Amino acid sequence: MSWFWFYLPLHLVMAACLCHSIKAPTTSSQQSFKTDLFNFYHSLILADGKETTIHLLKDIPKRYYFVLEEGRALAPFTITVTPCDVPIEWSILVHKASANFLGKAARGDHDTHEVSKSQKAPSMVSTIFNYKGNSVETYMGMSSHSALYVLEFLSTERDTHITVYLTTDTTSGHLYPELPMDLRIDVTGIGHTTVTLTWKHSPSVLQHRENIQYCLLVNEKHNYKSLCAAETAIRSSGMKLPPTLALSLSPYLLEPQQVMILSNSELSIINKVSSGEVRQICMGTKNTYTVPNLSPSTQYYFDVFVVNLLTNASAAYTGTFARTLEEPEPKVTELKDGKVIQVVLDGKKQKFYSLQYQARHKKIQFTFQLCRGQVRVHISKNGKTVASENISGLRYFSLKGKLLDTYLVQLRSIEESNSSVKVQVSPHFHKPLFPLLPESLKIKSFSKLRTCNSVTIAWLGTQEESKYCVYKKRIEEDQVWVELQSADRCSGPESRHKSEKVLCKYFYDINLQRAVTTETIKGLDAGMLYLFDVYLFGPSGIPVRYHSKVVKTRKKC
Repeated sequence: MSWFWFYLPLHLVMAACLCHSIKAPTTSSQQSFKTDLFNFYHSLILADGKETTIHLLKDIPKRYYFVLEEGRALAPFTITVTPCDVPIEWSILVHKASANFLGKAARGDHDTHEVSKSQKAPSMVSTIFNYKGNSVETYMGMSSHSALYVLEFLSTERDTHITVYLTTDTTSGHLYPELPMDLRIDVTGIGHTTVTLTWKHSPSVLQHRENIQYCLLVNEKHNYKSLCAAETAIRSSGMKLPPTLALSLSPYLLEPQQVMILSNSELSIINKVSSGEVRQICMGTKNTYTVPNLSPSTQYYFDVFVVNLLTNASAAYTGTFARTLEEPEPKVTELKDGKVIQVVLDGKKQKFYSLQYQARHKKIQFTFQLCRGQVRVHISKNGKTVASENISGLRYFSLKGKLLDTYLVQLRSIEESNSSVKVQVSPHFHKPLFPLLPESLKIKSFSKLRTCNSVTIAWLGTQEESKYCVYKKRIEEDQVWVELQSADRCSGPESRHKSEKVLCKYFYDINLQRAVTTETIKGLDAGMLYLFDVYLFGPSGIPVRYHSKVVKTRKKC
């Protein structure tokens, strides 16, 4: 430290502080000088009873000063420094001036000889505390009006910011919530996707329950020693979030924040940062919490802060970490040649359903028929991916390999609702399970041919003679969406009521452009909605259902 640069502002600031703190008779010119001096150095005087944010530039020290108020001979004081990012160095220095000098300063008698004498006395300046690190540190000491205190801060890693809280009033309430004697966070339960934590209650919670709450931070990188440090990490990521709801426990949080209300007494904020996800959960005054929605076999770091809602100040427990359990191997179902199985997939859990097949031929064919919802199919051979896509309708995968190759089929619903799919594997390409399909499975209706009691529909056929069966069902206006969404495209006519059957017919045409058939369904009621379905049967007898068509008969004819 350069003593020259320390002493140059020191006496000026001390004089300014004394002008502010000690009332004394003076001339108007002297008073004007002191007022200007105080206003110039006002930003360097640390406020009493208020949390101050200080921005530090790399390798450039910054100093703040404080003295006692008028008439106080001896009083305790407390200084709390919270680094909000990298480790910093900070010190408390005390400058003890003689009573003779203080008297002259108070009277406005500026003796240059006295000033020069005090500047040459290093014994009058002493360091009473210093610290280096990124933990929250608090110093408690005794101060007198004859001493000027200097706080010096330095960051050697990069530009950063800190918060400093000075108070000389130990009788009123604390800015920071109190912490218990035992600061540990205990891990009481570990699951595949959950971790249960518990901690000792803060004395502040027991005294001021309505103004205090606990907040938990969860991330995969490391523990944070202060809420301020965690919020700085979120802010420095520079990632913008959707403008949904916003919650700020501190002025350093990025806005907007993505907020998810979990219950009336619990709030969760998820912040995306470059190193992963930082989840902030505030759960009121509960001191036990089970963290949900974690990933299996992953190490997480947990930090608990007790927050004063009136002051936004927080105090940190000692952080902990835990690794979730490994996810159990999914049950694998064996596929057999030619056998059809139907799989129902849970859309809420979003888990893969696994099927395994050991090839007995070099060429095989997988067939998938989507029955309901949306399904993702992933096929691997001996651990290497050979196909992966979302399927719709009927889908074939023809693959080549070696004898005894092992194929793993993984299915997953990509909707929140349940999905269903039929699966078959076979080496017999010449004996397809499903019938030859037309270019489109849509049913067309002709508006001009509609009457009060009949509807004419048409659908495409193929070059292969096949059986087609038509069914009808009268429905109400509010049933249309449900009927179309809930339709099981794998179900056959056996699921329909006998009264819904209209007819069955065979047809084909060598020329695909003429492979179209029409049918007029009579005996309908006027002004009513009808649901029409066509089923196509192939050689194996397994039906394929065309897309349902809803048509309304004319009300007046």
